[in-house]
Amino acid sequence: MKKNKAVFLDRDGTINVDKHYLYKIEEFEFLSGAVEGMRALQEAGYLLIIVTNQSGIGRGYYTEEAFHTLNQWMIETLERQGVHITAVYYCPHLPDAALPEYRQECSCRKPKLGMYYQAAKEWNIDFTKSIAIGDNLRDCAICQAEGCRGFLIGDGNTGMDHNLSVQTIGQIIDVMDYL
Repeated sequence: MKKNKAVFLDRDGTINVDKHYLYKIEEFEFLSGAVEGMRALQEAGYLLIIVTNQSGIGRGYYTEEAFHTLNQWMIETLERQGVHITAVYYCPHLPDAALPEYRQECSCRKPKLGMYYQAAKEWNIDFTKSIAIGDNLRDCAICQAEGCRGFLIGDGNTGMDHNLSVQTIGQIIDVMDYL
């Protein structure tokens, strides 16, 4: 069976403006170039998979229901613009979470790789043909472990070999020849 290639996308600070513990639709704002970049990656044959830490749930700032409501709105908004999100994986856990049901040392909170491995299993993903995009080094941790290429959004130093730093997902279109 042929394996799929995927783009593992962080959400806050990568797809949308990071407003710290975002959960309200009226506060959601796509980053410039994000929709176009995701569409180009999709057209290049990549599955679009969101992998996001959501510690605001464990901290009690918002509920899982609020997270799902915002997520569903984002997915539907992207669909109307021709962008299909294959799946969303999220981690609400923290070792010192305010809410006991989320207080744990888990294998899914980035930079741990549980969400990536779950996605790979469920969607038959070949990591060596895939990429990770995020605004923090933890979003690209899978790159060192499994050999996928990483893009760090923003102006920080990636600190990793074989990774490219860009300002927005939209700029990835300009470096598609490297993929």
